[in-house]
Amino acid sequence: MSNLNVAMLGTKGIASEIGKKGTVTDVTFYELKKGDDSVTIIEPSKYPEKLSSLFYTVEMAEFAVFVIDGIDASLGETIVMTDTVGVNKGWIILRNYIQKEQIAPLIAGTVLENYEFREYDPIALREELLKLSSEHKREPGEGSKGSCPVDSHFNVRGVGTVVLASVIDGYIRKHDKMTVYPLKREVVLKSIQKHDLDADSAVKGDHTGLALRGIESDELDRGYVVTTDKDVTMTRSFTAKIKTVKFWKEPLKDGMVMHLGHWMQMIPFRLSVSGDETTFNLDSDLIYKPGDKGVLMYLEGGKLRIVGSVIL
Repeated sequence: MSNLNVAMLGTKGIASEIGKKGTVTDVTFYELKKGDDSVTIIEPSKYPEKLSSLFYTVEMAEFAVFVIDGIDASLGETIVMTDTVGVNKGWIILRNYIQKEQIAPLIAGTVLENYEFREYDPIALREELLKLSSEHKREPGEGSKGSCPVDSHFNVRGVGTVVLASVIDGYIRKHDKMTVYPLKREVVLKSIQKHDLDADSAVKGDHTGLALRGIESDELDRGYVVTTDKDVTMTRSFTAKIKTVKFWKEPLKDGMVMHLGHWMQMIPFRLSVSGDETTFNLDSDLIYKPGDKGVLMYLEGGKLRIVGSVIL
């Protein structure tokens, strides 16, 4: 079975015309399945009120579909987020008489320049997304290791602790011994479900339900990471150079309070600025792999709340 994670951006409510509604939090999941091919459509249901809703949606995605029927600040911010995270493939659908010439200045120099334009036809889009999924098959490597950032968690009678998570990296198998960060707790992966079907394994891109032995649901939180990867680590302070987005014009000031987004984490931190380098003093543990990208957000930023990115 292959799966493609798709961010549905721009106009709200479009995903419900393409897939079957699933889990709802500040992001809403929709499922589309045909034979061994599946698509997980993710919609930022609390955006623009909650920037985290947009960040989590885009961070989980491998493909984006922009449905544009108006040009406003939220559209611009969504384009900047998609470019900053780096979702390199997608489609643009123009409605309400919006023309390509109107959005050209907004997408110039961003990953959206490479997106293809499509007509709005839910049936055709459904078939094309399933076709993309079938071409998106990934085979696990020998001795591979995988990581799953937790989106939500709960207790199921007769099963125990279950987390919903996308495999962000690598490959996991039933009965794997895994570590839960930041607790550094060893657990056993009792079972895996993908689209409500039992599976023996999951690979990068699969949206999964994982039953864990060795931990209670109330010990978990969104952003925790379940992993077999020994390279995963955590920190509360690091120094790095910030790459600001081209639309960010304000100076970064010492003592400024911002948020760092990575996987399913969005952590407040305080800047300590010295020349071109900045020290990040985080309010809680950041879980990451060295070399990953983090997205910087300033929630008091008005029409644009995305500052830039940093290599962790």
